[in-house]
Amino acid sequence: MLLRFALVAGLSVVALAACSKRTMPPGGEGICWSVSKTADGELKFNKLKEGVPDLEHCAAELEGMRVRFLRMGGSVREVTGAYKGNFIFVERRGIFTAPSLEQAPYLALVRTGDGRLAVPGAMPREQAPAPGQ
Repeated sequence: MLLRFALVAGLSVVALAACSKRTMPPGGEGICWSVSKTADGELKFNKLKEGVPDLEHCAAELEGMRVRFLRMGGSVREVTGAYKGNFIFVERRGIFTAPSLEQAPYLALVRTGDGRLAVPGAMPREQAPAPGQ
């Protein structure tokens, strides 16, 4: 009896998780979106640029927007955008992406030592000097 109850409870949790609301970004071929929140907490999608070939270029557009805001005296440290149905999160550590706001983002681009963006693993690692050198 206890096993049956545990099984039903487990399946109920799985079913509820599958039905949970997911916030999905807009699609659109080659459209890079900037995402902001309105005063009432709703997401607002603003078309940043059309004709963007891939997620990396959209991330670069969002990074450029973030830098321009900083140069104008703003305090924007993180920017959120979207491209082809994926959210893009421009952060100090790098660029992250996720298919919905509720899913864990994964690393798409890392910052190099001089602040540029690169595909993870694309930059050669510096080797530590051998002992005694």
